[in-house]
Amino acid sequence: MTPGSSTVLGGDGSGDRRERLALASARIPFRLKVAAVWAAIFAVLAFFFWLSQFDTDWMLDNLSFIAAGLRFTIAIALGGIVLAVVLAGLGALGRLSSNSIAYGVSGFYVSFFRGTPLIVQMFLIYLALPQVASNLVDRFPTIPAEYANWFILEAAVAGTLALGLNYGAYMTEIFRAGIQAVAGGQGEAADALGMTHRQKMRKVVLPQAFRIIIPPTGNEFIAMMKDTALVSFLGVTAASAEIFRRSQLAGQADIRNLEAYVVAAGLYWALTALFTVFQARLEQRVSRGYVRLPGQSSQPKGQPHGGLP
Repeated sequence: MTPGSSTVLGGDGSGDRRERLALASARIPFRLKVAAVWAAIFAVLAFFFWLSQFDTDWMLDNLSFIAAGLRFTIAIALGGIVLAVVLAGLGALGRLSSNSIAYGVSGFYVSFFRGTPLIVQMFLIYLALPQVASNLVDRFPTIPAEYANWFILEAAVAGTLALGLNYGAYMTEIFRAGIQAVAGGQGEAADALGMTHRQKMRKVVLPQAFRIIIPPTGNEFIAMMKDTALVSFLGVTAASAEIFRRSQLAGQADIRNLEAYVVAAGLYWALTALFTVFQARLEQRVSRGYVRLPGQSSQPKGQPHGGLP
């Protein structure tokens, strides 16, 4: 054996082991490896959960009370996202308009609601708006006093309006980018067919922009569901409280704040995971015909490669 041959052999053996490990790893499905990683993470979390000595009996007893806030969380988020989509659509068209009034109003709306904190906007709508209405009634006696009551809103309603206005401002830029991402030739073809601007937007541009807008809009909705927790700072009652407010009330009553917040976090996580699955399926549906699957040929079915008969 020549000098240094043991080092070479050792190096070859180490390299062979790495190759064997790589080959063995390649035989394991990717999803199975990801599942193993998640299982390891959950095992670590379960260990720390056990170390923390949570009052699991209290958590199970109050789970139904806290989970009852799911319907209010979803209702506030749905109301907010509907308002946000409407405002984002109008705002995007205004940002793309050559009309100075539409462009100026949409620009101010986006600038104000993106430039101020969401929690401040909630308090402005919930507390400041009724005061402004009352001052207007005092200044202008011709305005009936009962009109001021229109601006006295419940906490859940004020929070829903604030969420819709705030997210609508952010989504305005998403909608604008989606519309502008549609190829210019599509609009030119619609013009060549004699379509009006409204027909072109409704039949050509917006349907194609829709599949671009769906993924970020779904992400905004998921984020909005978590931001519904901010409504609790307005002081909602227990009868209409969402998840976080109910966890606060239950935790403070029995001095089990940590357990209550852990339950709330688990519910929010489960809720976002569920809607993430729905979003993924919706994205697959709207992208059908636009996204080529792995291994899928671009040739029509039954047509040989190269286009030869």
